[in-house]
Amino acid sequence: MRVLFIAGGSPATVFALAPLATAMRNAGHTTFVAANANMMDVVSSVGLPGVPIVEQPILHFITTGRDGQPIDIPTDPVEQARFTGRWFARMALASMPKLEELSQQWRPDVVIGGTMSYAAPLLARRLGVPFIRHAWDAIEADLIHPGAAEELREVGLDAIPSPDLFIDICPPSLLPPTPEAGQPMRFIPANTQRPVANWMLRRGGRPRVCVSSGSKITRSRNYDDSYAFLRELARTIASLDVDMWVAAPQEVALGIREDLGDVRAEWMALDVVLPVCDLLVHHGGGVTSLTALNAAVPQLILPRGAVLVPPARRIASLGAGAVLDAETADAAGIAEVCQKLLADSSYRERAHLIAGEIAAMPLPAEVVAVVEDLARANTDGRS
Repeated sequence: MRVLFIAGGSPATVFALAPLATAMRNAGHTTFVAANANMMDVVSSVGLPGVPIVEQPILHFITTGRDGQPIDIPTDPVEQARFTGRWFARMALASMPKLEELSQQWRPDVVIGGTMSYAAPLLARRLGVPFIRHAWDAIEADLIHPGAAEELREVGLDAIPSPDLFIDICPPSLLPPTPEAGQPMRFIPANTQRPVANWMLRRGGRPRVCVSSGSKITRSRNYDDSYAFLRELARTIASLDVDMWVAAPQEVALGIREDLGDVRAEWMALDVVLPVCDLLVHHGGGVTSLTALNAAVPQLILPRGAVLVPPARRIASLGAGAVLDAETADAAGIAEVCQKLLADSSYRERAHLIAGEIAAMPLPAEVVAVVEDLARANTDGRS
């Protein structure tokens, strides 16, 4: 069977699909992962063959309209979510020529796309093969999909086709109030790895706090000032009596070390280092949040986007962490909440409960059989 996975334009969207894609390959199926050209090294880093389908990076679609003119990002949370859907749809439309060219040479039997990989349903419908939507994280996209549908209608396309199967990696207690019915699958962290050093495996004498703003962050000024956010967050945590690690891409980590002095900042695979950490402080990324829960590590979340707020609040409501407004939280408030999370063992106990839920979900290898049955039924229906 030929299986095509379509990721997004950031490393997290690749990491989220990697466990099932790897399981499909291990089951003997030919599996490709399609993504933006600048994600090919990331795809290769998780041991999968990549297909570049659009030359521009993700930032191009966030800041540029179909007419090539710069666009402003809305500040209203609802409009911001719709805006997210629109730029994901623009990215999907830009990828269709390459995907159609690929399918002429290598026709997939099933197309699996991430939460907002809108090219996946469009391609699957054109080819007449099953489309599977694979959740990237525990973030619901109800407010995002309408924006994508609007963008597609403007170029004469119908509404986004519904999936033939939805694979959900959200643990049961974190599901939204009205969850979409789907096939549950265990979240397994995937990362670009690096050689494991002894310091990654040891606990220190002081509480250890890991700080991150995700894998998409760059050192240069961009649309959301993510580097400044990470730098100030790290500066705040460094002022506490803790052992701080900053997990960031190497260029960003270099800047953090230059700005803050003697701190441990470098690329760290979170699945390796979090088990010896006492707290994760981060931007609210869905894959980052699930990786912390999988390691049973409490987290302080400062969501950097409207769609990241609801899942962050659900984590806090379950007692596995806390959430602060990224726009209004000051250093004193962040420090106070960090100290509370470190001092109260109940947060780690609650995180352990959710980690147990994750461990009990079906493994990707088990979900392979579900995908095989879906593809087989489609083939039998055509014969």
